[in-house]
Parts: sequence; structure tokens; C-alpha cells
Amino acid sequence: MPFSYFDRLSPARKVVYLRSDAVEKIELPPGAPVDHLVPLLERALKAERRAEVEQVSQALLSNLTARLRVPPVRVKVLTVRPSGNWGELHGLYEPEEQGRLPLVTVWMRTVARRQVVAFRTFLRTLLHELCHHLDYELYRFPETFHTEGFYKRESNLLAQLAGPSPRQAAVAFPRKAERHE
Repeated sequence: MPFSYFDRLSPARKVVYLRSDAVEKIELPPGAPVDHLVPLLERALKAERRAEVEQVSQALLSNLTARLRVPPVRVKVLTVRPSGNWGELHGLYEPEEQGRLPLVTVWMRTVARRQVVAFRTFLRTLLHELCHHLDYELYRFPETFHTEGFYKRESNLLAQLAGPSPRQAAVAFPRKAERHE
């Protein structure tokens, strides 16, 4: 079901939206393993080492773009999220400009308390911005929309890299009821 802004799109943009909405998974081809990068990223984030978080994030996205055979992106990790009366910015994707590689920017601290964000939230944001890049480079969409398909691709990629969320795992593998005799 399209999001509410769908009705305001032009007919051409509706076609792109619906194409995006139809793609629900990102099939990762075999490639260099990233198993070691996810825990490294988690430790660096928890230790609040911004430069290391940026370095490992770059390694992760470089691996994924290479495996998917799309142009690489640059990664920048900044500290406190920017905010305004519109809310706060978690991440930003900036397409290629004047010969410079596309840029993925993510922030590692909340605005209100300036706390380091939860690891899965950070990783989801990083992958969310990568999904915008993939919309242009892998799927060749002329525009990138936040569709249900987009969010499913993001969740699918997150699950492939970090496993299912604790909530998804509980649903998939419920604890056995204890037997009392």
C-alpha cells in the first residue's frame, strides 16, 4: 500500500515509486566476508571512537558496494545529530557531485542527551543511506523514495549483516513453554 504522499506524485514519479515498492530484498552475492566488521563496528561505537566507527563503516560499505558491483561511496561519521523544528537528522545521502564520490553521512549521538545511539539504530541508518545509493546505482531508479519496499530492503540487508532483531528472533523462535508435572 503506497504511503500518503503517493497521491501527490506526478504519473511518472508514481511509476518509479511503484517500481521501488516492488523490490523487497537485496540479494548479496558472495564476496569477502563482513562477519568481523559488524562486531568491530559495534565495539567502536560503544567505545565512542568516532574515527574508528567511520573507518569500519567505510570498510563495510566498500565491501557491500563491491559485492553488488556498484560505484563506491564515501562515509563520514559525525558526532551530534543536527536538529531543528523539523526534528533531527539521523543520516544523509548525497549523490555524486562534480566528480566526487557519493557521500553517506551518519551521526552517532542523539541531540537531546548527546548519547551514543544504539548499535542497531546506527547500523540501520548507515544501511538506509546505502539503500538510497543502491536505488540509483543498482536498481537504476531516477529517484529514490521511502516506500514500503525501500524499508523492507533496508531491513533485509540489516538482517543479513546483523541477524534478526531480538523481536523478530522471538517471533521466529519462541521460547518453549516450561513443562510442570
